[in-house]
Amino acid sequence: MAEHEDHGGGFLGGFFVGALLGALAGILFAPKSGKELRDELKRKGEDAFEEAKHAYSEASSKAKAIVEDARVRADELRREANRQVAEAREKAREILKGAEDKAAEVIDEAKSEVKKVKGAMGAGVQAARQELSKGEEKKG
Repeated sequence: MAEHEDHGGGFLGGFFVGALLGALAGILFAPKSGKELRDELKRKGEDAFEEAKHAYSEASSKAKAIVEDARVRADELRREANRQVAEAREKAREILKGAEDKAAEVIDEAKSEVKKVKGAMGAGVQAARQELSKGEEKKG
């Protein structure tokens, strides 16, 4: 019989705890009046708007930072490209100057060879004339 009474007390205690929890849940989840509901919706809407403004502000700041970083990198790339173009131009000038110098040397050598050939031809023509005049003297 002691066991039976123990179950009865446990049942009664559980009943009271359940009733208390049910009442608390009823209070927490009870429908609100129209004014309370509107006020809560307004507050939640304002909270959501403030969160959206904050998120927009953060996104805008990040976007500005990204754009500025991209601009700085583009400037660096532009300066590097200009530097490389200037170096390439200078190397081209050096190569062209070297080619001009070499061409001038070749032209000078060619002129010298032409003078030698001209001199040799002149000497050949002179020798031929002398030989012709000797041959004419012998005939004569």
